Amino acid sequence: MPKISVDTAQPASFEQAMQELEQLVAQMEAGELPLEASVAAYKRGSELVRFCGMQLDKVDSQVKLLEGDMLKPFEADNAGGEDGQ
Repeated sequence: MPKISVDTAQPASFEQAMQELEQLVAQMEAGELPLEASVAAYKRGSELVRFCGMQLDKVDSQVKLLEGDMLKPFEADNAGGEDGQ
């Protein structure tokens, strides 16, 4: 039976967190983890998702600060069919 090692330390970076999260998902999708290990992997995965979300929020705030008034919402080309077709 495969063993899962669940790290409890905060990831050093967004990329490290994503890599660990991918590994956890792969192990869980394999369906060979015992119940306790699955619960531990799910808990760690939730922590990693929260960490990644906070990192993305920080970057978003930094971009808004850097762009200032130049930041405008993204609009997909012809999303509303405005070209008359």
